[in-house]
Amino acid sequence: MRKSETYATGSEEKDHISTEPATGESNLRWYLRNLCTKQGWLGDYDFGFLCLPNLPGFGKQAPAKFIGIKDRLPLAVAIIMGFQHCLAMLAGVVTPPLILSGPGPQHMNLNTEYRSYLISASLITCGLLSMIQMTRWRIPGTRYYMGTGLITVVGTSFTIMPVAESSFAYMYQSDFCPSVKNGAGEITQYLACPQAYGALLGTTMACSVLMILISFVPAKVLHKLFPPLVTGITVTLIGAHLVGSGLKNWGGGSGPCIGHPTSGNFMRCPNVDAPNALPWGHIKYMGLGFLVFISIILFDIFGSHFMRSAEVVLGLIVGLVVSWTTGYVNTQVINDAPVVTFLWVKTFPLSIYTPAIIPMLVIYMLIAVESIGTITACCDVSGVEVSGPVFETRIQGGVLADGLNSLLAGAFTNPPMSTFAQNNGIVALTRCANLTTGYACCFFLVFMGIFSKLASVFLAIPESVLGGMTTFLFANVLVSGIRILSYLKWTRRDRFIAAASMTLGMGTTIKDDWFSYALTSFKGTNTTVNGLIISAEMIVNSGFTIAALIAIILNLVMPKEPEDLENDENDGHPV
Repeated sequence: MRKSETYATGSEEKDHISTEPATGESNLRWYLRNLCTKQGWLGDYDFGFLCLPNLPGFGKQAPAKFIGIKDRLPLAVAIIMGFQHCLAMLAGVVTPPLILSGPGPQHMNLNTEYRSYLISASLITCGLLSMIQMTRWRIPGTRYYMGTGLITVVGTSFTIMPVAESSFAYMYQSDFCPSVKNGAGEITQYLACPQAYGALLGTTMACSVLMILISFVPAKVLHKLFPPLVTGITVTLIGAHLVGSGLKNWGGGSGPCIGHPTSGNFMRCPNVDAPNALPWGHIKYMGLGFLVFISIILFDIFGSHFMRSAEVVLGLIVGLVVSWTTGYVNTQVINDAPVVTFLWVKTFPLSIYTPAIIPMLVIYMLIAVESIGTITACCDVSGVEVSGPVFETRIQGGVLADGLNSLLAGAFTNPPMSTFAQNNGIVALTRCANLTTGYACCFFLVFMGIFSKLASVFLAIPESVLGGMTTFLFANVLVSGIRILSYLKWTRRDRFIAAASMTLGMGTTIKDDWFSYALTSFKGTNTTVNGLIISAEMIVNSGFTIAALIAIILNLVMPKEPEDLENDENDGHPV
């Protein structure tokens, strides 16, 4: 390998290596020509940097050479790093369908056959749509682009989960979803509701048009409409909501068992038929979740670069092994799962749930702004421009691809997509920005999705083990919001807008039924009026939605003081 030019990002310069042979030779020709050679498979890459653990007292390892997006990458390195990217995003990809399809008043209560399919569909969809996001090409006859040309893989957005959970809860309350009620009209059992998922998919597909339109809006305009103050508050509240959901699973499950009923099928979690079922909050469930949590911490402290990038999945594997040996894993789920599956094996009746439209539009605006920040960070760690016309086309193409992917995801029976930020950390850790690793990651995702026995393993894992993992994942969302807010100068205007937004935003996140009874006297037989009331309740009771709306309005109407204008001039970042 020969050393070529260096790329500078900020104050850091990255040594850049290339195995490029003859000028003008395509990647495919080079790989075919070197398929049976050591250079083609191994090259001169320092595998010790990637695999050796970080042990105290042994000093720090020298960083590997930087591999740019257009450099030749040995096949073995591409496969290993692609698998590394896959492991890094695996937990995030399977978590939304795993939780939303599960038991409880805010979920769909689907059977294992449907749940296994949704996990497989999520893996396949993320693999296919990541290729659209990474492949950059100019739209014929226009100055616009599709895709980023970087390792910007996509997965199901966590931000959709609060809207989905609120929607499902209202669907059960309004009898859109079937349930069993007692003589007093109280729901005693939540039945499977695949039509709720169809309504969610239809609503997300309709609202995805907004994100496609946003992609043609200059990033500077988006920054004025959605500054870090707005996005930081919104992301923080989404994270706070999700952490609460994770803790419910950590205790044993989020279904009816959480209320400690004294009789019936849910006296134990997740139900009395589960292996070694225990009451919600039992010390054994707490211990299994804590084992996953502490394993993640230990992998981050002592693990190699490879292990640190896959620490969440590795922690889950530790919890799976221990729970399997102690008899908490439902192996029957794995035995019953089909060997292979694909998209549309299960289908859902599409519809539009009108009360969720406004919260969903807020979500798409947030995803668009989040994508700008993620793509900017990916440009930085990939050694390409972070300003100028090429950078702006990467931003535009990435947001457009996210919007199109969210539309296609609904057609693929999956919720909206967003660019995964954690994979930027893999690029920074491995110092490899080569697109071949991204395509290898897509292959592994599709492979895992097609072979549904692999997907069914996640269904066999006890809820408490999953809770230890998902709570950590959701806490990362919360920390991301705090990190965005930390860059503010916190002028008087910023503090006022934040306090006004958090008044209802944090309040309804903690007490999510605060507004549920305010408009009950107006309900009647008019379905239109009832739909508007449900919409108002969803907006107010969804903490991040009401906080985002308050923050956006106040940010636009409140006059700026001299210190605010000075901060705007000094702020050169799009997010």
